Amino acid sequence: MVNLGFDMATSPDSGCREAYQGDDALAVMLKKHQAHVNLTMLADLMPGVAAAPVDERPDAWIDLVAENPSPALVAQLRAYRQHWLAGQPAAAQPPIAARLQRLRAELAAQGLDGFVIGRADDHQGEYVPRAAERLQFVSGFTGSAGMALILKDRAAIFVDGRYTIQVKEQVDPSLYIYRHLVTEPVEAYIGEAMIAGQKLGFDPRLFTHDQAQRFRAAGTKIGVDLMAVVRNPVDAVWDGRPAEPLSAMLPHDIAYAGEAAGDKRRRLAARLKQEGRKAAVISAPDSLCWLLNVRGADVPRTPFALGYAILHDDARVDLFIDRRKLPPRTIAHLGNEVAIAQPDSFADALQALGGAGAAIATDAATTSAWIHDRLAQAGAKVQPGECICALPKAAKNATEVEGARRAHARDGAAVTRYLAWLAGRAPKGGLREIEASDKLASLRHPADLFRNLSFDSISAAGPNGAIPHYHAMPETQREIPLNSLYLIDSGGQYLDGTTDITRTVAIGTPTPEMKQCFTRVLKGHIALATARFPKGTTGSALDALARRPLWDAGLDYDHGTGHGVGSYLSVHEGPQRISKMPNRVALEPGMIISNEPGYYKEGEFGIRIENLVVVQPSAQHPNMLEFETLTLAPIDRNAIEKSLLTPDEIAWLNAYHARVREVIGPQLDGADKDWLIEATRAI
Repeated sequence: MVNLGFDMATSPDSGCREAYQGDDALAVMLKKHQAHVNLTMLADLMPGVAAAPVDERPDAWIDLVAENPSPALVAQLRAYRQHWLAGQPAAAQPPIAARLQRLRAELAAQGLDGFVIGRADDHQGEYVPRAAERLQFVSGFTGSAGMALILKDRAAIFVDGRYTIQVKEQVDPSLYIYRHLVTEPVEAYIGEAMIAGQKLGFDPRLFTHDQAQRFRAAGTKIGVDLMAVVRNPVDAVWDGRPAEPLSAMLPHDIAYAGEAAGDKRRRLAARLKQEGRKAAVISAPDSLCWLLNVRGADVPRTPFALGYAILHDDARVDLFIDRRKLPPRTIAHLGNEVAIAQPDSFADALQALGGAGAAIATDAATTSAWIHDRLAQAGAKVQPGECICALPKAAKNATEVEGARRAHARDGAAVTRYLAWLAGRAPKGGLREIEASDKLASLRHPADLFRNLSFDSISAAGPNGAIPHYHAMPETQREIPLNSLYLIDSGGQYLDGTTDITRTVAIGTPTPEMKQCFTRVLKGHIALATARFPKGTTGSALDALARRPLWDAGLDYDHGTGHGVGSYLSVHEGPQRISKMPNRVALEPGMIISNEPGYYKEGEFGIRIENLVVVQPSAQHPNMLEFETLTLAPIDRNAIEKSLLTPDEIAWLNAYHARVREVIGPQLDGADKDWLIEATRAI
């Protein structure tokens, strides 16, 4: 679970034995090593450092302090951090019911009858800092997407199909009613639960302009006014809310990026000129990081540096970010054409853009209502649409695609070692979900260029596998039982690529139903992996290929079939996707996307088979496209009902396993290699 300031966080380096030698000694060491900060500045950094995720690199924050620090300085900085943390009071939080009571009192004080809470930050991202986990604070729900509507005498929580089971396990039904975010949206509940004359509050920094317009339209129908708040009521009642995170923004080398930041800026600036736009406001952190060839660590598992940028039509960029995040080498990397300003000057910059009356491009998916309204009120011709960086970022260049191949080869070796270990360990009994996922993480760590996991692994035993985005908790985790299915969904962040893989493994002897369902999921996976399609095809046009074998048996799954994946960026990247939902974005060469059909039988088991694929031109048909599978790890042959597979499907599986053996085998030895040979034997 994400720590929300309810208790003092304990970092992985909390066991360090180096004693803190005191402020005077550290001050001398900082000066001797020509650190970026002095002791006073270091103390000012610490609330933000404590709020940043620790993840797999607990010393990453030291980049804020010094470049190439000596081991002695590193040891003292670790000790200083622990000394500082020990001096901070724990913020004990009341139960959820009491938090709701306090929130309702705050709403009344602000003259509001209701308040909409989303699971987003100022950048509308899926991966958010701890300070933005407002939905979890008021409800206990830990999923990555959802909303709540808090009224005077009732409350509702809205989640999509990934979380319909999880929300019932985490959220008290006496406090919230459950609604489906897509089929029973917030707007419908506004019309159902509110009455004329009431005022509905929302934080304009945390919702897009389009979302705000939908709320407003729903309220207008029944005479409810939508009110933008200045101070978020949740923040007002959240004692001990974490600070905004502070992590170092660092250059991302062109050896991995494949294109210089200046070339990216000039390419997109030329497009702005061609379209008659003066500038583009960039609010999505993955777009900012891609454009400037930088990476950060402000949010869990994803190398984002949170900030804003304005790209002008002459290729200049105004970057709005806490300057303390920028070590000297990053400032040098950004160069003279990137002007650095503090975040509190962003509003004035928007005002100036609007005052010129120019056409300004914004990203409809990530630009907040606050940014949109600020520009519009200042006189700008706001032109919402797709982020100017989205398609260039999604269509990976040759360097990024080759990097993805290499990253998946290394990652596949770690996953294969894990599957070999699991095959020996799980049948002995007593293996719990967290121990299993920790083992996989430990096998990824030694890999070249590894920086982090790409998300918190989903390690799900038996019925927990039926929760698509399940996360094991110490108090609720299960042992992995015999004669069951175990689902492990995981990934890694490498400097040359981001991985995401799901394998479902039979522990002991699976039931005939398990094998039939697994094989139907596999058939759908193969159908998508082998698809050939015309240029201009969207992901929604391919979605049925993965579902058809399940549909034939009256089955389905309530999530998308594929999401885009970044290059050492977000494991969930748009604008491409494969799902039932209509999508106007055509698949293009270089796009990396997941292939992950599944099936979930509530209370019994879950199945998902996920590989990442990259869109490539067809070698045989110039006007067609196809997929190259990047992910390399065995698919469990013991869970397959061979009689359900066609000869072509058997040929695909055998060819895939031969490729896994060819690429992964040389990285293994001993028992791991022996297991791989058996696991990839032709069926």
